[in-house]
Amino acid sequence: MPKTQKEIFLARLLHERDKFEQLLNRVGYTRRMTLKGVTGKWSVKDILAHILSYEQYMADRLHEILHGETYVPCRTQNALDAFLDEFGYPDFGSSLLDDDGPNEWIVEKYKNVSLDDVVMQELQAFSAIVCALENVPEELMVRHNLYDRVSNNTFFHYREHTAEIKRWLHSNTTYNRR
Repeated sequence: MPKTQKEIFLARLLHERDKFEQLLNRVGYTRRMTLKGVTGKWSVKDILAHILSYEQYMADRLHEILHGETYVPCRTQNALDAFLDEFGYPDFGSSLLDDDGPNEWIVEKYKNVSLDDVVMQELQAFSAIVCALENVPEELMVRHNLYDRVSNNTFFHYREHTAEIKRWLHSNTTYNRR
């Protein structure tokens, strides 16, 4: 019997996740995960915190969908501030956000959080996405454009940062051989 679109999507999500985690394993030691300069001033830990925030945003939106709650992107600065206080990450769906402000906020927020805690929180957010997707009916997947939304907040994000991490690993390996 053919797999459903959702089963195919979940398999792809998990496959992309496996590839991302394999790359992180290549980075290796905690010290290397916290070295700045992977992309701009960011370390791999900063990239993980960035991904964590987007995944938590998506996990929370999926939770709302599963429970019949409605998410409305923030339209005022006061609403953005309240969202940040309530959820602990920026409202990535708001048109009021620029590209850099939320990322700077995320890096600052996680600056003094241990790598182990960032990894644990990121894994929990990803797991929440998978769990929610397993429970979301196909009709809601389509109605809420979840295939695209989840892709954008997970594996398309992994791919973007994978290229940066690979370049950094290559340059560090080349430098270290001299």
